[in-house]
Formats: sequence, C-alpha cells, structure tokens
Amino acid sequence: MKLLWLDLNSSYAHSSLALPALHAQIADDTSIEWDIVSATINENVGLTVNEVYHRQPDILAATTWLFNHEQLLHILSRVKALLPQCCIVLGGPEYLGDNEYFLHKNPYVSCVFRGEGEEVFPQWLACRNEQEKWNTIPGLCYLDPNGQYRDNGIARVLKFSDLISPEKSRFFNWSKPFVQLETTRGCFNTCAFCVSGGEKPVRTLSIEAIRERLQIIHQHGIKNVRVLDRTFNYNTRRAKELLELFLEYHPDIRFHLEIHPALLSEELKEELKHLPEGLLHLEAGIQSLREPVLEKSRRMGKLTDALEGLKFLCSLPNMETHADLIAGLPLYHLSEIFEDIRVLAAYGAGEIQLESLKLLPGTEMRRRAEELGIQYSPLPPYEVLQTREINVSELQTARQLSRLLDGFYNTPAWQSITRKLILKEEKFLYRFLEHLIQIGLIDQPISLEKRGLILYEFCKHNYPEYQLEASIAWIEAGMSLKKLPAEKVKTKRQVPPENWQVLYGQYKENLRLCFLPVNEETNQGYWFGFESEIQKPEPVFKAMN
Repeated sequence: MKLLWLDLNSSYAHSSLALPALHAQIADDTSIEWDIVSATINENVGLTVNEVYHRQPDILAATTWLFNHEQLLHILSRVKALLPQCCIVLGGPEYLGDNEYFLHKNPYVSCVFRGEGEEVFPQWLACRNEQEKWNTIPGLCYLDPNGQYRDNGIARVLKFSDLISPEKSRFFNWSKPFVQLETTRGCFNTCAFCVSGGEKPVRTLSIEAIRERLQIIHQHGIKNVRVLDRTFNYNTRRAKELLELFLEYHPDIRFHLEIHPALLSEELKEELKHLPEGLLHLEAGIQSLREPVLEKSRRMGKLTDALEGLKFLCSLPNMETHADLIAGLPLYHLSEIFEDIRVLAAYGAGEIQLESLKLLPGTEMRRRAEELGIQYSPLPPYEVLQTREINVSELQTARQLSRLLDGFYNTPAWQSITRKLILKEEKFLYRFLEHLIQIGLIDQPISLEKRGLILYEFCKHNYPEYQLEASIAWIEAGMSLKKLPAEKVKTKRQVPPENWQVLYGQYKENLRLCFLPVNEETNQGYWFGFESEIQKPEPVFKAMN
C-alpha cells in the first residue's frame, strides 16, 4: 500500500508537524510505503497534480487549514479525476466543526478526521477497505454507502506523553529556519475565538522528555525553536523548570514562547528578569485592552493583571515581547483599537500585531455568531466582515492600520521615530494612514528605503519638529547620505570638535565622519562615524556636541 502525503504550506519557511507526528507512530509497519510531495500555495496547481499523479498513490493524505484549504481542494479534485481509485483522507483544524456539508460538497474526499490523529489514523489504515468498521474510529467523519453522514465525535490522545516524538520520523524537516516543539496539548483558557479554547484536558510532557527532544534538535544545529505550549506560565513551577532547561541550550538556541501576561507570578517575573539576552522571544496574548471585550470573548484573567504583566514584559531589556490585538471581536470599536495601539506603544511592545478575527470551525464564537451579531465569510479564511460595533469600512481601515504597523512600527529601522510620533501626536496614526492611502501605497510592497523616504517627507510637511529625528533614523538605518532625508548632512572633510558626548561606539581616527547640524549658528549637532575599510552602511559611532 502506497501512502502519499501532500505537504502543502503557505511558504517554504513553514513546515507541518502532522506528517512526522503520524508517521513516527507506525514507521515500523513495512506494509505501508510512505512518500511525500511538498509544495506551497503559490505554486502552479498543475505542477503539483502532475507530481502526485506520477507517484500513483493508493492513499493521498493531507492536513487542511484555513490558508491552504482552497488550493488543496483544487489539487485533490484534479488528482481524483486522474486517479479515481485513490482514497483521499484529510485532517486538520478545518474539520473541528460540522463536516457534513463539506463531505457532500466534495465527494472525492473519502473521510476526514476531527481532532488528534496519532492513535486513530493507524486504526483507520488497518480497516480502510472495510467501511463497516469505520464507526469504531473516534473522530472519523464520512458518508456511508447510502450517502448518510456519520460522525464519530472528536479524537483525543489522552496519553500524550506515550507518543513517539515526531523528531524520530524520517519525514521531520530539519531544513527550515525554525522547528516547532510541542510540549503541551490542550489549553486551560476558554477563549471563544480559539480552536484550543475547548481543548481539554491539558496534557504535558515531562521535563526529561522535552530535554531528550531538545538534544536531538540541538544536534541538528537548529537555532530557533517555537514552543507549542499555550499554558506555558499557567503553572509557575513548571514554567521555571522549562526556563532552566532552555538555559542549558543558550546561546545556541532561541526559544519562541506564548505567554499569558495576566498570569505572571512575582516568582516567575524574577526568573525572567535574570535570563540572558536573546534566549526568549515572547508572544503576549492580549487581544484587546477592554474588559467587556475580553469578558465577551471568554478570555480568562483580569485586564488589570494583564496590563500590569504586559507592561512588565515589555520593560525587560533582555528579551523582546510582541503583543497582539484582534479587530472584529464583539464589543470592540475601531476608535478603541487606535487607542489600544497607543497604549501598547507606550509600554514599548517590540511588535504590535493587529489581526482581523477569523471565525474558525469548531469555535464557540462561530457557533454563536448570529447571537453575537457577527457576519463573517463562509469561505476560508472565515474573516469577520462586520459586527454591531465595527462596520465593513472600519474593518478595512483596521486591516490597513495593520499594514502601517508592520511597515513602520514593526520594522526596527523606523520603530523609534514611529513610536515617538504615535505617543506624542494623538492624531498621527489617523493622518499617516490617510496619507498612505491617498498616495496609493498602503497595500503595496514598499522597500525599507522607500518607507524611510515616505516617513521623512511626511514629517517634513506635517510634523517638522520631528524632521531631525527622521533624518537620524535614516542615517542609523544605513540609508544613502545622498537622498532627501540626509539633505542637511555634511560629509566632506568633517573634523571632530574638541568636545563631544559619545552616545555609542568608540571613536577612531580612520572613521569616516558625517555631521548632522541641529543649530547652524552654534554648529551643534550629531556626529556619525562609519567604518571605511568594511562595507557596513550603518554607523558604528554616534556623538553629539
């Protein structure tokens, strides 16, 4: 029996754990010949179909999620037309809801799995040709020979720690810039918009088991690990044990963690304070800074605790914390989103990620959409189109605001000046967003240099008091000193003053100096030094007099 896995991702930087997780459990079964075809959603459908066709599989399996859903079905429908005897079976988060409509609409799909597949997929393989036994397999959804929908509930792996780790599978992909390490399944929280909101019970791996897996990851030279643990700081003792374990791999590995800012104990705060720089990258789930919004979304934890915790995390100099907001949540207004961005900027969030709410299959919020007054797309990615509090146009404004944040605040070169403008000028976000829309660039890819030019010219004409700081940001980003933001910079035969205050770096006589005057009459300003011998565009020295 030949089983072909179609690994369809959004880009080659991403890799699904599904195949190695399933394969690891039955890798010793010699009756199954495993194969894989990898592609991205941006590739030509015909090329992927051609590759699958020439493999001539008996079974074609894949994971479906909101961003590959449409492309995957285009591929599978064509494969079934070419290989009518091929059995197509799917799993993934797209099937956590009701699957009857999907199976009737896509009859070329033999069955879908709801939930966790490591235990039930081998069971199905053992009886795949005996459909009368399919009713014994938890989580399996299918149409019987009479076209009647059969639903076997949801599959859960209760003994999560007994599974063979995916890293032991020959299909584990070690070529990506990061790997995912699943240390916990389930979530203590009850967020109505999340597929993990009802995923109980919470199951964990022992610290020793995680250490063994990290040793394998370390041996493969992986530098970044994304820890899949939605409950990381729910238990302070376990969180501390994990941090101690991560320290064993510093500085070779950087760990990306999700953390709940409302549940930060004083004990854990002390641990975080003393970690070495670069060990952790934190994603702090905040979603909204409004108590009624969080209550309606059924997110646990007091808002006051969340804000205090987030402020603490953002203040840590030894790690970067990213915060997220979700437009389209019930009771959340557009004006509040703008205000919340200013608060997060004041905290010093390393990134502010603004996403639109998606009503995913199997979530409480999708089931209660009509009651909550939410209209959403019936097709992937199921984005919210309108709520009682935010209309169609305002949601588009939120989407465009997200683009602004990614292009300027979330870009290190322009973050400092953008943060200052957000905090000091109450209407900056509104005015700058309107400007980007008017010049037709809000939805266009813009180079780092172009963004700097736009920001400088906007400051020059609208906020001239920030023109100098925009020039400094331009210089420190290593941009050309011949372009407009450096129009006041003096570069020829610059001699250092008798006294200056060094802001960073160390002055050496072989540095190439440039001078940005603040006051032409007193000849005060900023000095920047550039290495002459190496091709490094950013200054290595900065001083002011």
